[in-house]
Amino acid sequence: MDYGVISVRYARALLKSATELKVEEKVYVDMTMLAACYVEVADLRTTIENPMLQRSEKQRLLTTALGPDANELSKRFVALVLKEGREKVLQFMAHSYITFYREQKNIIRGKLTTAVAMSDDTEQKMKQMVESKTQGTVEFNTEIDPSIIGGFILEYDTYRMDASVKTRLNTILSELK
Repeated sequence: MDYGVISVRYARALLKSATELKVEEKVYVDMTMLAACYVEVADLRTTIENPMLQRSEKQRLLTTALGPDANELSKRFVALVLKEGREKVLQFMAHSYITFYREQKNIIRGKLTTAVAMSDDTEQKMKQMVESKTQGTVEFNTEIDPSIIGGFILEYDTYRMDASVKTRLNTILSELK
């Protein structure tokens, strides 16, 4: 069984349905939540794949993983996946949906690393800078890493801008050798 082909087909069908119903963003939030649950709850995958567990229990578990405000289409999608016996591929379907949604909406993932927490205003300015360069929307993952001493490291798409004090000090030290 080719999990990649199956997950892509289901994800495309879900995105098409969600777009027609104008709930693609809500389903995106649900699939993001589901994908995160697979990562954060180690036993979720093995529990869902357990053939001894009743479909209704799997449905209840996965509906909970979708989040408290899960869209009806997401719930129906999970029910369909379980009915067709494709639960082993559900995690890949969620990731495929996320990828297709981001492509459709021109959403770029970015990572901003700073030595200390930055203000919301500064983070927003960085986001706007990236959005103006990419002509898309940016989803930032911010991280605090005191080891960079100061400055920041900005990564998105294939671009990386390292304006950290640590890198600058290392550059100066290597030039002095």
